[in-house]
Amino acid sequence: MRLIYLKLMNYGGHFDFDNKQVKLQELSAVMNKPDFWNDKRQSEKVINEFNSLNGLLTKIKDLKEEVEFHYLSLKDSNLADDVISFALEEMPLIKSKLKELEMQILLNGKYDKDNAVLEIHSGAGGTEACDWVEMLYRMYSRWCEKKGYKLEVIDEQPGTEAGLKSIVVIVKGHNAFGYLKGEKGIHRLVRISPFDSNSRRHTSFAGVDVTPVIDDDVNIQIDEKDLRIDVYRSSGAGGQGVNTTDSAVRITHLPTKIVVTCQNERSQLQNKEKCMQILKSKLLKIEEEKKEEEMRALKGEQKEINFGSQIRSYIMCPYTLVKDHRTGAEDVNVSKVLDGDIDKFIEEYLKGK
Repeated sequence: MRLIYLKLMNYGGHFDFDNKQVKLQELSAVMNKPDFWNDKRQSEKVINEFNSLNGLLTKIKDLKEEVEFHYLSLKDSNLADDVISFALEEMPLIKSKLKELEMQILLNGKYDKDNAVLEIHSGAGGTEACDWVEMLYRMYSRWCEKKGYKLEVIDEQPGTEAGLKSIVVIVKGHNAFGYLKGEKGIHRLVRISPFDSNSRRHTSFAGVDVTPVIDDDVNIQIDEKDLRIDVYRSSGAGGQGVNTTDSAVRITHLPTKIVVTCQNERSQLQNKEKCMQILKSKLLKIEEEKKEEEMRALKGEQKEINFGSQIRSYIMCPYTLVKDHRTGAEDVNVSKVLDGDIDKFIEEYLKGK
């Protein structure tokens, strides 16, 4: 309790409370300007930022008061049994609240609060790898449900026999990119194959990429001559109109070799607009990294989707273990992790960064 108390008393250091309070006042001043509603999109951005920051500061203040009450009660009670018992009962909830606050503090990157483009691609392993892509998609879908995030599938390529060759979705929700950015990399699965009549053990790989979704009004110049735009018939669900017309769009940015595909909107124009938004997001991220090696890393070209390059292993045979090779975080309950319980791995990555 004393450690939690000291953390919460140290506003300026641990939670940067004073600077956040100043920022909140600045946002409030902007909202009170007479011309605030002239630009509706910008106004909504300011309001969302104000609400998010105000909510965070309120949680910090409320938790501080709660901890201060228990801490001072313990100091003044001469260790009365009923006071100690009450404080101990409240301790797990207080720790949980503090942990949640600390995670929010770690999400301070420029794009951490934005929506995210989540891409999963099959690697070495054939049909096994395609099935692994579908399993990972299910894992992230379950995690999003628990977080209250929405998923929008924009491209889906089915496997030849089972599973998915690849899938691209937009994850919509506050801090979506901040939480998911650490999932970028190669994910390895070891299990007894359900597709092998001899029940042998197989190793499969899938690559995950995560990019923030930038606002449409961010100025990214793209020369039309640098683009190759292909249209083709959509292969995904979406109704008769989608499946019988050349509505799907694939855009290739020739200088960087970035390929963006969208086929789940109703019209070719909508698919093109979605592709361009994602392409701009990828180009902005690359532009900020500055270096060619980091640019290739953002495209997922730095590591082959194969042995020795994984960031996390999911082992179902001969023993059960999920291990993140960057942080050392582990969980022996593989089924629970594949059912969307990945917060431990996300949190350890953020703490490490």
